[in-house]
Amino acid sequence: MRVLRGRAETRDEDRQVTAAMLTETADAGEPSVRVWAPHRQIAFGRRDARAEKYNVAKSVARACDFEPLERSVGGRAVAYTGSTMAFAKTVPLSDMRTGMEERYAETSEALQRAFWRLGVPAQRGEPEGSFCPGDYSLQWKGKIAGIAQRVRTGAALVSGVVIVDDHEVISGVLDPIYAALDVPFNPNSVGSIAKVGGDSDPKLVAETIEGMLVGDADVTVEHVRDREV
Repeated sequence: MRVLRGRAETRDEDRQVTAAMLTETADAGEPSVRVWAPHRQIAFGRRDARAEKYNVAKSVARACDFEPLERSVGGRAVAYTGSTMAFAKTVPLSDMRTGMEERYAETSEALQRAFWRLGVPAQRGEPEGSFCPGDYSLQWKGKIAGIAQRVRTGAALVSGVVIVDDHEVISGVLDPIYAALDVPFNPNSVGSIAKVGGDSDPKLVAETIEGMLVGDADVTVEHVRDREV
């Protein structure tokens, strides 16, 4: 299994790294894992882009010093503060029509075990009015993680967001953005590892999540800035 660490110099280059993971897994048949802190941004979903006041939502993001971007995976807008963690795991597929629920469940359970090790007894589910709602979110006194999935011929990408700290910053920027998008949102539904007294050291959080996603696989480590994207 390939493990990628770090982030690229720019937002666009960083997004290309994860996109390349999916292509490389489809071509070579080797799974890969990446856990990192993306650049400060608001990642809008495709449904957001069709909203009548999408331009207003993007203007709000910029006014709050969050670069608006549109992603191909996931549902609604997600905020990354610069310390918010993202994770991505790619796996080879022989049949893109099967295994989606199993991949969701496996990743959700691995993430839950990581939270437990960090002192957060996270459970599946989410509070009412959560950001980017989904069936495989994890919560503990607020939503702390969400999971999405993308499937293409030859490979699947299971990815998501983990809120380490900055829950007040995230709720503060998402409140007016979701209002512009006309999507229900409760600012108090945003949780974080730090909010509930878990170990929120970014390096430890990344290492713990990476370890749970990798499992007992033999790994080859690559540093993102050493790659040509």
